[in-house]
Amino acid sequence: MAVPSRSRVVLTDISSRTWEHPTDRGALVALRKLKGFDTVIRTMNGLVSERATRLVLLGSAVRVDERQFPVAHRLLAEVGQVLDARELPELYVVNDPTTNAVTIGMDKPVIVLNSGLVDLLDEEELRFVLGHELGHALSGHAVYRTLLMRLLHFSGLFSALPLGGLGLRVIVAALMEWSRTSELSADRAGLLATQDPAVALRVHMKLAGGGHLADLDAASFLAQGAEYRASGDLRDSFLRLTLVEQASHPFAVVRAAEARRWVDGGEYTAILGGAYPRREEDAGAPVSEAARQAAAHYAESFARAQDALAGALRDLGGLVGVAKGWFDERFGRH
Repeated sequence: MAVPSRSRVVLTDISSRTWEHPTDRGALVALRKLKGFDTVIRTMNGLVSERATRLVLLGSAVRVDERQFPVAHRLLAEVGQVLDARELPELYVVNDPTTNAVTIGMDKPVIVLNSGLVDLLDEEELRFVLGHELGHALSGHAVYRTLLMRLLHFSGLFSALPLGGLGLRVIVAALMEWSRTSELSADRAGLLATQDPAVALRVHMKLAGGGHLADLDAASFLAQGAEYRASGDLRDSFLRLTLVEQASHPFAVVRAAEARRWVDGGEYTAILGGAYPRREEDAGAPVSEAARQAAAHYAESFARAQDALAGALRDLGGLVGVAKGWFDERFGRH
């Protein structure tokens, strides 16, 4: 059942650090400390004008307002109220059958919904997506996501040059890793906007299965996510890394599992109870604390995955020992 609008907790003066994933938060806090960094990125963005992007949307998409896609217009306003957004991005719907949404732009972020996504989701599920996208905007993800799009464009131009694009490709790979983590952050913002974890799970199930909820089971879907994240052997660990290397989003089952883990960990409930950082404290947020949380997250992730690696190293050590013993027996030690 949907949570009635009147019963949702308004998260007054909430800082985006509240929903940012530890690795995402560590990067964002550090970047926000670099005075003038956003100015440099905005200057780079001048290579492809933000005005041109908006003109394309004005000319080819539908701008959402009280008369066009009025439900989406109302939902964005309600999401903005819950997350205490001081300003709402413009919202557009484009004619595209793929199930996707994106937040782009730097000076004035814009949310773009594909028509395929609007067709797929019910009202509460669309609320989650709009909360997700508004979370991107409030965290400043749109700035770095736009930079990623520009770098992806230039990486193709430089790839033909010998070693010319190597450094650029390394930067793109790092930004891709950040992009996947930022999606987990935005999912948390969507959860806080809907305040109904079942809705978030339904969205991820629909994204994975194409909307056939009658043929899906929540417990089985979450178990599937747990199986994907399980250590397995070294081949599985390596494959998981290579499969997402160029992906901007984590897999749907991974997103569902991460959202459930955040809810079950108690932080979600504490936030709804008022235990969250305020915007007025953002300027004094220490980089060291954000870095410590990011390091703790990586350590935890490694601990969950190290069984396969440790087993492989053990096996390799055993193989080397056997080979050494065979060599000593054959040729003697002198």
